[in-house]
Amino acid sequence: MPQPQPTLAVVGATGSVGTVMRELLTSRRNVWGEIRLIASARSAGKELSCRGEQLVVRELTPEAFDGVDVAMFDVPDEVSVQWAPIAVARGATVVDNSSAFRMETDVPLVVPEVNKEELRSRPRGIVANANCTTMAMIMAIAPLHREYGLRELVLASYQAVSGAGQIGVDTLHDQLTKVAGDRTLGSRPGNVRQAVGDDLGPFTAPLALNVVPWSGELATDGWSSEELKLRNESRKILNLPALKVSATCVRVPVVTGHSIAVHAVFGSELDAEGARQVLRNAPGVILVDDPAAGEYPMPIDAVGTDPSWVGRIRRAMDDPRALDLFITGDNMRKGAALNTVQIAELLAAEISKG
Repeated sequence: MPQPQPTLAVVGATGSVGTVMRELLTSRRNVWGEIRLIASARSAGKELSCRGEQLVVRELTPEAFDGVDVAMFDVPDEVSVQWAPIAVARGATVVDNSSAFRMETDVPLVVPEVNKEELRSRPRGIVANANCTTMAMIMAIAPLHREYGLRELVLASYQAVSGAGQIGVDTLHDQLTKVAGDRTLGSRPGNVRQAVGDDLGPFTAPLALNVVPWSGELATDGWSSEELKLRNESRKILNLPALKVSATCVRVPVVTGHSIAVHAVFGSELDAEGARQVLRNAPGVILVDDPAAGEYPMPIDAVGTDPSWVGRIRRAMDDPRALDLFITGDNMRKGAALNTVQIAELLAAEISKG
């Protein structure tokens, strides 16, 4: 007799990533029985569409997890810290999109195309999802590492405002409205700040007509939390605890799609065409690399798509073991919702096998 399909909970179902999760659950092959949408008390009772049906949002309570097999969390760190263990205690395996558990030694940090074998051991019943910038980059770097043996990464990110949530998107659009039409802006010190005013939203400076070399919270020695995530998560996902990583994270006036300029040093010599061949065959990667035709990875093209877009591939001029490349990916999809859904689907297959 076949196993009944497992029950899935989506915690944070009304948020921007939760919305993409619901879209993915509707468009991908259906492996779920019941789907429960869970959110804060103020969203409870709303009706949202998923898989062609209208589902009523439940309030986040311990009882909401009764009978749930897998729970996908997209909530702030402090909510995950409080509620993920409760969901596990009620019998669910949690796939968490926050940064709360990523670096815990007894919580696997999983990108299915790279290290799905890590799913086998989850002593706390929790699986962590990587940071959205790390995710876009690691999809291309992992197959190159398998081929050439990665030694070092020097990274500069170009991070979209949607990484800060809907308030980030609204802030950018509001600022663009304020600066539109005034062609003197950006030509004199202070006039962009004056035009934008004090409405900086979640950012430390205006984003319109500007880039801000900062993303995250202040960490040690002047590094930001986002920069440390790139370093620490890359090491854990690739199982390279001594990997040298140096990152500078920059917020740019792009709605959706994080980009990363990568200088990667490997243990063996390589050439650009060999690297392109590796990436052509890599799952979850699309090669867009024809500068003569104006074709390179850009967020306006990658938005709404699942792969990491990779291009501008060059062997470093001064080191035959180093490669320079540019990567873009939709931070709401593979960077957040899609990877969570993919992990959940692997767990569903495990449950269905009994």
